[in-house]
Amino acid sequence: MTIAPFAAGTAAFAAGTAAADLNTKRLVAMKGTLGTLSNQIASGQAADTYGGLGSGRTQSLSAHAQISALDSWIAAAGTASTRVSLASAGVQQVATLASSAWSSLVSARTGTGTTARATLQQSAVGQLGGALDALNQSTGGQYIMGGRVTDRAPVETVDRILDGDPAAGLDGVRAVIAERRTADLGIGTPSTGRLDLAAAGASVSLSESQTAGVRENFGFTLDSVVSSNPAGLSVSLQAGKPGTIALAGSTSQPKDGDAVQVSVRNPDGSQSLVDLTARTAGGQENTFAIGDSFVASVKNLAAAVAPGTVIGFKIGDSASTVVAFGSSTPAAATVTVGAGLQAGDSVQVTVGLRDGTSKTLSLKAAADGTGAGTFAIGATPADTAANLSAALATALDTTAKTDLAVSSATRAASDFFAGSSSVSPRRVATDAAGNAVGYVADPSGRTLIWYKGDDTSADPRQTATVPVSRDQSVAIGVQANEAAFRATLSGFAVLASTPFDNTDSDGTRFDAYSSRVQALLKPGDGQPTVQGIAAELSLASAQIATQKSQNTATKAVLQQTVDSVESVSTEEVAARLLTLQTQLQASYQATSMLSKLSLTNYL
Repeated sequence: MTIAPFAAGTAAFAAGTAAADLNTKRLVAMKGTLGTLSNQIASGQAADTYGGLGSGRTQSLSAHAQISALDSWIAAAGTASTRVSLASAGVQQVATLASSAWSSLVSARTGTGTTARATLQQSAVGQLGGALDALNQSTGGQYIMGGRVTDRAPVETVDRILDGDPAAGLDGVRAVIAERRTADLGIGTPSTGRLDLAAAGASVSLSESQTAGVRENFGFTLDSVVSSNPAGLSVSLQAGKPGTIALAGSTSQPKDGDAVQVSVRNPDGSQSLVDLTARTAGGQENTFAIGDSFVASVKNLAAAVAPGTVIGFKIGDSASTVVAFGSSTPAAATVTVGAGLQAGDSVQVTVGLRDGTSKTLSLKAAADGTGAGTFAIGATPADTAANLSAALATALDTTAKTDLAVSSATRAASDFFAGSSSVSPRRVATDAAGNAVGYVADPSGRTLIWYKGDDTSADPRQTATVPVSRDQSVAIGVQANEAAFRATLSGFAVLASTPFDNTDSDGTRFDAYSSRVQALLKPGDGQPTVQGIAAELSLASAQIATQKSQNTATKAVLQQTVDSVESVSTEEVAARLLTLQTQLQASYQATSMLSKLSLTNYL
C-alpha cells in the first residue's frame, strides 16, 4: 500500500502529539466551565444571554412576555382602584347628603314644625355645595366624574348654579324656577293656574287656556267636574282634544353622536325631558337611528320615547325644533245652579298637574259659606253662582300656590340640571305683558350651564375602562349629570330656592313641597338612584380586586418558571466549582510533570 504524500501546506503529523492536543483541549474546556460556574455563582443566573439558556430560552421568553403583560394589568388595577375608591367616596357623600335632607324634611313635617322649616333653605344651600364638591373629585390632576373630559371640573360652584352669572347674562336655577312659577301660576291675583274662570248669570264656567302652547305646557289641566246633586248643581263637561302636531323651526338632519333633548308628554299627562343620542344605527339604549330624511329621523325619535308623545325637541345647542299645536280643543266645564240646590250639596273639580299628579277641589254649599271649602247659598241662583265662582277661585289659588308651585319648581329645576355643554335648558317665552306663551325656540346663551363634562356617551360607565386581563376590562366611568345625580341636585336646588316662614301656619304649603322633594331625594322603585351608582362602582371595585389577585398569583407561578430556567442553585454551583477546581489543579500538575519528563529522568 502506498501512502500519498501530504498536500502542500499541510503540517506534518508528529508522532506522540495526539495525547498532548487532547489534554490541551480538555484543559481549555475545563477552564471555560470554570469561568461559567464563577459567573453563575456571582450573578445567580444560569447565563448572561438567552442563547446561553439552550432549550430553555423559549420557555423563558414566553414567561417574560406574560409577566410583562401581568405587570401592566396589575399597575392599571392599582391606579383604577384609587380612582374607583375616590369616585365611590364622592357618590356616597352625595347619597349621605340626600338622606340627611330627606330626614330633615320628615322631621320638619311631623315633628319640630316651623322652627325646623326656617332652617331648611340655608341647610339645603350647604348640602348642594357639599354634593357639588363631591362631584368635583380629582386624582392625579384629573377629574373623575366628567366622563371622558378630565382636564376641568365637571360641575360649577354652588353660588353660580343658584344665582347664575349676571355679568354674562346667564341665569341660575333660582331664576329658572321663578320664571316657570310665573308661567304656571300666571301674573294675575288670585291665581287660577292658567285656567279661565268666569260667572255669568246662574252658571260658572271653567276651561283650559284658549291659547295653544299654554294649555299644553303650563298651569293646571281640567280633568273632571262632578256634582253630588245634578238638580242643584248641573255639570256640563267638554273633554279636551289633543291637537295635531306640526314641526317648525330647524329641519336639518342630526349627525351621528348629536345629543337630542326631547320634551315628552306621557300617557298620565305629565311632561318629562328625555336625553337621546343620534346614531347612524339605532338599537342601543337612549339612542335613535338617523333616517334617510329629517321626517324619518323624527319618526325614529318618536318611537324611542313611545308611548309618550313628542311635544318638542332640541338637536345639540342649535335652535330648537318647535312643535306647533293646531286644531286642539281645551277642556271646559259649566256648572249651573238649579232650584234644587240644598245645603250640603257639593261639586268636585279635579285639576291635573304637569308632573302627572292631580288634585281634587271639593266645594260644598252652605247657608253662610264662611267655612273652608264652602260657598254660600245666595238669594238667587246668580248670587249662588257668584259665590261658587269666588270659592272656586280661592281654592284654585291655594292649590296653585302649593301643589302647582312645587310641581313648577321641581320641573324647572329638572330642566336646569338637564342642561349641558351640548343642550341648553328650556326657557319660557312671554308676550309683551309678561304672560308665558310657550318655550323659546333657541334657549342658548340664557342659562348658566352647570355641567361641563362629557355628555355624548349613552353609558357613563363606559367613559372610562381599565384593562385587568387579556379579555376583560372593567367600566369605571362616572358622569356628574347622570339622572340620579340630577334628581338629587334638583331636590337640593328647590329647597335652596324656597323660604319656609311662619306664614305657612297650617303646613299646607310645606307638605306640598316636602312630598315632592322627598321623591327627588329618594326616588321610588324603578327609578335611577345614587345608591345604584354606588353599587355599580362597588361591583367594579370588587372585579378589579379579584382580577388583580388572580394576576398576582399567576405572575408568581410564572416567576417560578423563569427562576427554574434562568436561576441556579448557588450550593450546587459551588460544589461543582470546587470539584472542577480540584480536577483542574490535578490536570495542571500532571501536565507540568509531563512537560519536564526526559529520557534521562524517565530512565
